[in-house]
Amino acid sequence: MIRHQEKWGTRIGLILAMAGNAVGLGNFLRFPAQAAQNGGGAFIIPYLISFVLMGIPLLWVEWAIGRHGGLYGMHHVPGMMDCMGKSRALKYAGVFGIFTNLGIAAYYVYIESWTLGYVWYSVTGAFTGMTAEEVSRFFSMYLDTGSGGLINLNPISVIFLLLTLSLNIYILSRGVSKGIEKTCRIGMPLLILFGIFLTVRALTLKAGVSGASHDALIGLNFLWQPQPASLTNPKIWLAAAGQIFFTLSVGMGSVHVYSSYVKKNQDIALNAASAGWMNAFVEVVLGGSVVIPIAVAYLGLDWVQSNVGFEMAFRTLPSLFQNWGPLLAALGGLAWFGLLFFAGITSSLAMGQPVMSFLQVEFDMPRKKSALLFGLICLAMALPCVLFYGAGCFGEYDFWAGTFSLVAFALIEIIVFAWVFGMDKGWQEINRGADIKVPVFFRFVIKYITPLFLLAVFLGSMFKPENGDWAAAAARLAQGRSWNLAPDSVLGTVLNKGIADKRFLVDGRPTPLLFVTATRMFLLLIFTGIAVLVYKAWRNHKHPKEEI
Repeated sequence: MIRHQEKWGTRIGLILAMAGNAVGLGNFLRFPAQAAQNGGGAFIIPYLISFVLMGIPLLWVEWAIGRHGGLYGMHHVPGMMDCMGKSRALKYAGVFGIFTNLGIAAYYVYIESWTLGYVWYSVTGAFTGMTAEEVSRFFSMYLDTGSGGLINLNPISVIFLLLTLSLNIYILSRGVSKGIEKTCRIGMPLLILFGIFLTVRALTLKAGVSGASHDALIGLNFLWQPQPASLTNPKIWLAAAGQIFFTLSVGMGSVHVYSSYVKKNQDIALNAASAGWMNAFVEVVLGGSVVIPIAVAYLGLDWVQSNVGFEMAFRTLPSLFQNWGPLLAALGGLAWFGLLFFAGITSSLAMGQPVMSFLQVEFDMPRKKSALLFGLICLAMALPCVLFYGAGCFGEYDFWAGTFSLVAFALIEIIVFAWVFGMDKGWQEINRGADIKVPVFFRFVIKYITPLFLLAVFLGSMFKPENGDWAAAAARLAQGRSWNLAPDSVLGTVLNKGIADKRFLVDGRPTPLLFVTATRMFLLLIFTGIAVLVYKAWRNHKHPKEEI
């Protein structure tokens, strides 16, 4: 086992890298959709409360676990978790920190490649003269060249995927300071600059200006008008808490690994809070001021609430930009898809580092070789998402790696930190070298409120009722009737509630259920394989806990 001496070059570079890890496609694609689907202003209050009581505490915990593990040369999550207590099982909790990054990176880099492709199409004027229907059809063709079935074969989308993945591999091979930090120091300012340009343009759209039918401020008012009644709606709380995981990249392991390169007495309290609040600014202020206001200006609020989704960024916005004239349409497309690309790549780099660190530390693999191996594994795992996008493989990756695993690992790590490692040592770790005084209130929050919050989210996602109607489900249960699970609940997903045809083959042709089942088995195999590698690593090396 070798110990790596990589460190961050500057404090601002560390903060921008951490913010880049958090600021991702979810800030601009998922947040507007979640807000619109959950009542706009009704979503914001639960979102902000979840951010303070769950998001920020988890950031402090993950930074603390990472820095603590880094002191023992542990720059991967299994090793960090192993350092938190005496139980031999703790290291296996860290399997989530490798599996989640691999699983998310596999489909995340694919979406990231869409944004790179759309930068090219926007700058070259590919959407000029297209109707809204033609732009939407263009996106469908980008994913699928007309097979019209389960397999997608567009070579152009594969080319952009390879370009995007190659760029990720190259940057990762350059190292923490020269690769990741340097990219984030360039990418994050450009992202914010693009976001400001689009925000200014969006908020100056009024009815009758550049073809707009409504004032863009109607969309902004929809997002920012508080609705206290939402505080009693479990469905909105579950959606808001779920968004926090996506937006802060907690429960993944990437924050742990980045912070493992922080020096022993270097501040983590202010750094963690700064990265968290920067992400919140980008998501709520910039992310909430682009998609919804622009779409409302041209299509109306009712249309947006009924049709909003992450694909809207590709199917709808390019056609709306055409109302601004050739030059501004090209600039709008460059800014929007360039913003998404920088948001994507700064996050996907953070997903590569945990995997590479494990290979470097435990298997003495050189950095360039580990970067290449990560890229090859990512490509192999991405191919099902590319080839079988319409068959449900993409959704399975997103659900199990990008949703369930995040919540499960966050719940495990908060319990380990506060109750196994101990809150006394944990609080000292958070505050050692701190440039701010963390309010003592958060000691109570981390030990009691955040674990209960996470447990409620975990159980809520497990047993989410049909249509998110908890009151109706409870009433049915009180009457001795069954609890109707939602198709997107964990148990509902396992039971295939959202798939009508329960056959694997129809007339000799595979059904979506076959692809979904095969994808789950594949992901389970990956998870098991990582656990076996962790077991072998501990058999082959003496680890810090044994040396203390």
